[in-house]
Amino acid sequence: MAQIFRPSANTIAKVSIAGVILLLATTLAVAYIMDRGPWTTSVRIAPEQPVPFSHKHHVKDDGIDCRYCHTGVETSSYAGLPPTETCMTCHSQIWSNASVTQPIRDSWSSGRSIEWVRVHDLPDFVYFNHSIHINKGIGCSTCHGQVNEMPLTYKVNTLNMNWCLNCHRQPARFIRPRSEVFNIDYQYPDNQLELGQKLVAEYHVQSLTDCVTCHR
Repeated sequence: MAQIFRPSANTIAKVSIAGVILLLATTLAVAYIMDRGPWTTSVRIAPEQPVPFSHKHHVKDDGIDCRYCHTGVETSSYAGLPPTETCMTCHSQIWSNASVTQPIRDSWSSGRSIEWVRVHDLPDFVYFNHSIHINKGIGCSTCHGQVNEMPLTYKVNTLNMNWCLNCHRQPARFIRPRSEVFNIDYQYPDNQLELGQKLVAEYHVQSLTDCVTCHR
């Protein structure tokens, strides 16, 4: 009886199966990278702002504390953006005629707020309270990164749910003394786990991972 398939058919079949598996794996890898990449998360991408505000200049060079501009961060669920009056406290005296600060002067004279583009913009279905995290010993740089090194502000973390849960499941790894919350250059000590466990007990920090914690 004559052969239906040539001897090379086995090789072709194996190569075809391997090709399909490789194609599927590549597709999944590309999809994962696209989902986690800056195209989707906007990580390390500074959005265009009406004023090219530099945290590096204001925080590192001028030594301005976070709370000078973000006044509600310790008591409010929202850190808050500074009103134009805060900007004009300095810029009515310095850089008062510079073109880069013209939108600030326009806002001051018109009474219309500057339309800043939010860098850390959580979905509406996510509940987040700044004051709780601040008062439980979570530092600004833990979430926002080294803003004192950013000429233009960008996200350093995805803020995805798995990123948040990583901290909620193991708060002792990330907690710091309350006195160091606003220290941008704070370095976790070698005995962080020991110190963290002590602070978790002292600050009554709970490992909250229930859905209703953030989705209300």
